[in-house]
Amino acid sequence: MLIGIAIGFAVGILPGLGGPTTLALMLPFVFKMTPVEAFAFLLGMAAVTNTTGDITSILFGIPGEPTTASTIVDGHPMAKNGEAGRALGAAIMSSLFGAVFGAFALALAIPVVRPLVLTFGSPEFFMLAVLGITFVASLSGEALLKGLLAGCLGLWFATIGLDPVSGIQRYTFGQLFLWDGIGLVPVTIGFFAIPEVIDLAVQGSSIAKVEVDRLGGVWQGVRDTFHHWLLVLRCSAIGTFIAIIPGMGAATTQWLAYAHAVQSSPNRERFGKGAVEGVLGPGAANNSTLGGSLVTTIAFGVPASVTMAILMGAFLIQGLVPGPAMLTPAPKGHLAVTFAMVWTIVISNVITVAVCFLFLRQVARITQIRGALLIPFILMLIAVGAFAEKNVFEDVLVVLVFGALGWVMTRLDWPRPPLLLGLVLGPLAENKLFLSTDNYGLAWLVRPGVLLLLAVIVVGVLGPMLIERRRRARSPAATAAAGEAGPVTAFRGPSLDGATLWSLVLVALFAWALWQSRTFGVRAGLFCWAVGIPGLALAIVQLARDLTGHRSRPAPETTAAGGADVPRAVATRRSVEICAWIAGFWLAIWLLGFSIATLVATFLYLKAGARERWPISILLSVLGFAFVYGIFETALSVPFPPGQVFVWLGYGIIR
Repeated sequence: MLIGIAIGFAVGILPGLGGPTTLALMLPFVFKMTPVEAFAFLLGMAAVTNTTGDITSILFGIPGEPTTASTIVDGHPMAKNGEAGRALGAAIMSSLFGAVFGAFALALAIPVVRPLVLTFGSPEFFMLAVLGITFVASLSGEALLKGLLAGCLGLWFATIGLDPVSGIQRYTFGQLFLWDGIGLVPVTIGFFAIPEVIDLAVQGSSIAKVEVDRLGGVWQGVRDTFHHWLLVLRCSAIGTFIAIIPGMGAATTQWLAYAHAVQSSPNRERFGKGAVEGVLGPGAANNSTLGGSLVTTIAFGVPASVTMAILMGAFLIQGLVPGPAMLTPAPKGHLAVTFAMVWTIVISNVITVAVCFLFLRQVARITQIRGALLIPFILMLIAVGAFAEKNVFEDVLVVLVFGALGWVMTRLDWPRPPLLLGLVLGPLAENKLFLSTDNYGLAWLVRPGVLLLLAVIVVGVLGPMLIERRRRARSPAATAAAGEAGPVTAFRGPSLDGATLWSLVLVALFAWALWQSRTFGVRAGLFCWAVGIPGLALAIVQLARDLTGHRSRPAPETTAAGGADVPRAVATRRSVEICAWIAGFWLAIWLLGFSIATLVATFLYLKAGARERWPISILLSVLGFAFVYGIFETALSVPFPPGQVFVWLGYGIIR
């Protein structure tokens, strides 16, 4: 837990490294851990990123995490007004309050949730999987079509491999390594980490450009937390209970909590100019969401957020099945693991708050590190983490493919979380759909639980969109004051550009997938048809919208935030350069092996790409080599393949 806290602390401080990305990078480390150790490590990391992310949001106006973006609205003006210490004290203390509230809400929910879980059958679990994807898609606002289409794409990726019952190959292209499907770890790493590396390189500067001045008034912020304890309590409840709904993670609850803080204040004109309530509300809600989202993840096996989707990968690695078993005492269940999660959240946040108060000034100075020094080490972790899941080099190539896909979706303003959740929930949805049709025929469609969940899906997806439209129609100024939380739809005229070409690719992909599935048979093809038909229909509608020029810009929480403005020509040149370096890093791994490639590629990037001095280039390159060789090859005995150069030379035993 302490190691996880240390990693999460650094991740929350450094913009560009998101909590989900780091969780994905750390998954390979839990293979040899016990379940309690694994979740102490991962939850210790996840529980502190929001708290430490508030530090950069307040000091520099740059969210350390996307889930701390709302803290900027009032926290950064407080820093400009000389109240940085007060804002930090308020954010840190309210975060602790919210985390404890969420953890104990999780513990209290266990006796209530367990009997509810036992009443669910296969049809209800299938609808829960659909609910999770559609709710995440709904976060795209008026770009709902893109969110649903991304979810269908993720579900289609989940069908790649051997059918679990008939053994028929589906979309494997004759490649043996695809028989087991696409691994969650390489997909997640590539999908989120590669675009972040590109963005970090494009900025081309230190992470924070503002010097850290004196930090006074910290204890005033702590007193503010207790003075406004009712607001903190209400926002903690908002974060916990909204997060129980799949898809409603901290990216959503932070803005809901901020809106509640504004609405409940008699002096609304202070918000946006440095109101401490605007820091307390999101701070409490961000950390309380972890406990709430764990409820649905543990009890139903439905990840409530991207972080929970990655934690689902840890469940699979540990051989645990979310559901009734996690709520049943030993020896038949793993209730002890569930309660260990509760206490991990509480203790890790207490430790983090104590460390923050002791080392606020020193911690803030970490943000002065140059982004160029981080890039080679992130690339090294990406490559090693991708390989370590299945010990096949092809997974490193999967990282590149999904890294390119994630970058394209980011550039074209397509939401990525629905795709990842579709990939995670695909096997569950396919299994439950087959069992439902096999046991009940089409009668499962009219079961009361199915109809109830269908109604929740419809209301949850369409309701917020209609409310947002009505709110903007009534008060356009309120939309601007809330940070332009809603998406904007505009008509730009007929066009044939990158967005249109991407929609055309999706139409062709789903059409090809349906054509290929005609020979699968009913068992292997049922889920492919259930995904492919609506996916093709949605892709055709999206293509028609793009061809006619209707475009929607998503809400801020679905896009990268905090980057400095870079001229288009410079950004293009830097993007090409970093993509070339990434490809070169992967080529070096193939030719020289992981350890030697880390040494050589890191040195070349630092010296030739980043133009660092000789001493620091040599030192960091040696440290990177020592980390890969000492931790992975020696301590963890990861069977890295030899470089092709050594194979050609006849020295295959050299690693």
